[in-house]
Amino acid sequence: MKLNTKRTILVGLAFLSISAFWQLYDSIIPLILKNTFHISDTISGGIMAIDNVLALFMLPFFGSLSDKVHTKLGRRTPFILCGTAAAVIAMLFLPFADNIGSLALFVVALCVTLIAMGSYRSPAVSLMPDVTPKPLRSKANAIINLMGAVGGVISLILISTLVPKTGKPNYLPIFLIVALVMVAAVLLLLWKIKENPLREEREKIDRDLDIAEGTVEETQTANAPMPPEVKRSLILILISVSFWFMGYNAVTTAFSKYAQIYWGIQGGGFANCLLVATIAAICSYIPVGAIASRIGRKKTILGGIVLLASMFALGATVKEYHVWINGLFALVGVAWAAINVNSYPMVVEMSKGSDIGKFTGFYYTFSMAAQIVTPILSGFLLQHVGYHTLFPYAALFVTAAFFTMLFVKHGDSKPIPKKSKLEAFDVDD
Repeated sequence: MKLNTKRTILVGLAFLSISAFWQLYDSIIPLILKNTFHISDTISGGIMAIDNVLALFMLPFFGSLSDKVHTKLGRRTPFILCGTAAAVIAMLFLPFADNIGSLALFVVALCVTLIAMGSYRSPAVSLMPDVTPKPLRSKANAIINLMGAVGGVISLILISTLVPKTGKPNYLPIFLIVALVMVAAVLLLLWKIKENPLREEREKIDRDLDIAEGTVEETQTANAPMPPEVKRSLILILISVSFWFMGYNAVTTAFSKYAQIYWGIQGGGFANCLLVATIAAICSYIPVGAIASRIGRKKTILGGIVLLASMFALGATVKEYHVWINGLFALVGVAWAAINVNSYPMVVEMSKGSDIGKFTGFYYTFSMAAQIVTPILSGFLLQHVGYHTLFPYAALFVTAAFFTMLFVKHGDSKPIPKKSKLEAFDVDD
């Protein structure tokens, strides 16, 4: 059984569009809040957490809702199309409000944009496991994350080249280009991916795989409660997700301010460090997916946690920018790839095929809850204790994730039968 790489890349276009927006959001919105509207770091952290507050309720809701929707376009595609359209229109008002100095317009545009983005994130992410057999989901998720990283790189390159080092920047061209990228990606997805037949094909493969392994078919266990030991593993991995997002998101959310104020990097130069991390992640996604297929998802995640915590601890010792810091961020990208590629498949591995959207919602509930708390808490420390707290804060929470992840016993990848009738489903487009 082989992964259909071309098809997975096309499915990943939805995540590319989402990641392009969020990279732009995390990098530029804090600068607008600080430099245009003169908002304190603590309040700015609260504003940056709004999207996560919304997501805490919206992602589980729309994930479960998309499980129940059946249309000619599929279960997930209608949400992706409508959500992208609304987000693209609303996001263009953000740089416009910045240019005219209207805080009221900025807040309204921000809220509408975040609601639109929240309406299709879970359906977009659920599309991958919908069309991918269980044993191949780590490899598939590696490609999905690679596509997301490409979206992030697009935004970072735009920021690095179009944000001036002096004077008030005009962010409208950057937002406009990112909006066009989002529209093009989703239209190509709609053209090339026919969700319903692909999902039906995956369901048949998974049923045959269950029979080959001697397990009970999903139709016979659809209403059965989750075994206590599986539930325990699910809770522990979700807590782990919260911890590593507490650390990682604190850095990504505050880094534009941190780099300018603490390290003295001018203009959009801060984006170069994030760009190095993203490119390193891109180069790592496929290898870590392959590694997880050999040694298991859990071991790969634990290795990534150790590396990420170590790099954040090392970053805490840096007082001013040096070129070698790019090497540190490259290893951050590798570590995050090892964690991110394998954690989501571990969660949905514990689901039934009929409730993938629901379990996707669980994953995002815990990751977003962490991202609600961490910008406010880390922002408070930045303002009242000092900017030197950022990296130790991140290292502490990532380290905590290591200990909760140690006790996760379910959701790891299973070996693929070398020869079975599933080979009939190996189709290369």
